[in-house]
Amino acid sequence: MGRIPDLADRHVIITGGSSGIGLALVRRVCGLGAKVSVVALDDEDLARLRASPPPGRHPLHLAPADVADREQAYAAIASCLERHGPADVLVTCAGVVHPGYFEELPDAVFERDMAIDYLGTLWCIRGVLPGMLERSSGTIVCISSFAGLVGVFGMGAYCPPKYAVRGLCETLRVELKPRGIHVAGVYPTDVDTPGLAAELPQHPPEQDAMQGKIRPISPEVVVDAILDGIARRRKRIYPGRWTFLLARLANGAPWVADLIADRAVAKAARRTGRLLGSP
Repeated sequence: MGRIPDLADRHVIITGGSSGIGLALVRRVCGLGAKVSVVALDDEDLARLRASPPPGRHPLHLAPADVADREQAYAAIASCLERHGPADVLVTCAGVVHPGYFEELPDAVFERDMAIDYLGTLWCIRGVLPGMLERSSGTIVCISSFAGLVGVFGMGAYCPPKYAVRGLCETLRVELKPRGIHVAGVYPTDVDTPGLAAELPQHPPEQDAMQGKIRPISPEVVVDAILDGIARRRKRIYPGRWTFLLARLANGAPWVADLIADRAVAKAARRTGRLLGSP
């Protein structure tokens, strides 16, 4: 059983909080009595959240924005700070994924993935950081991915920004810890969300072979890990039973992880005719 941080009357800003992991987190922290602000695209998901906000001690604040746009991101964060005061916690959940063979993906996909997954994280952090530095307190949690720890077949547009988020977290952790600010990266495997359901049909066969039979975890499992990580001030958060072990394998014995991945990909590539020398 993980620890639960005391978030009563604390201001928690969640980007991408209208769906998936972000929405699950919004529901949980509202129930913990936090002042919750959501930064998300002004779409059907946000409309549903606006029409049916989760119960809580404080009114839910919604700040529509495309976090890939620096000015929109800064304006949305400013709106949150004006409504609920300085941010105690920022969790960046906004993200997109476009799987496919590297050479077949259009240039715009690489630009959009980097703009949302990395720059969208960066702008929101820069929006809340001055207030945290002024008070010498605060927590910043960024959703990276297991694909921010290892290269995944078919994720040529997704892995690089997630690696960048990982690098950002590692750098900020060192720089901001002496100033009283806790920074953590989150590295989940596949999470059972509508986004994953839309993504799966686009997977190349080699990607499915590499990812094997690892079952997606629920958003609630990720939320439990995030809250426990905040309470324990963890610097790296690995949700789910297998994620920590997979991360240890990837980081501690990369040659073993490479061998397993290469064999799985080669077997699938032989079936698709993409393996060099295959009939």
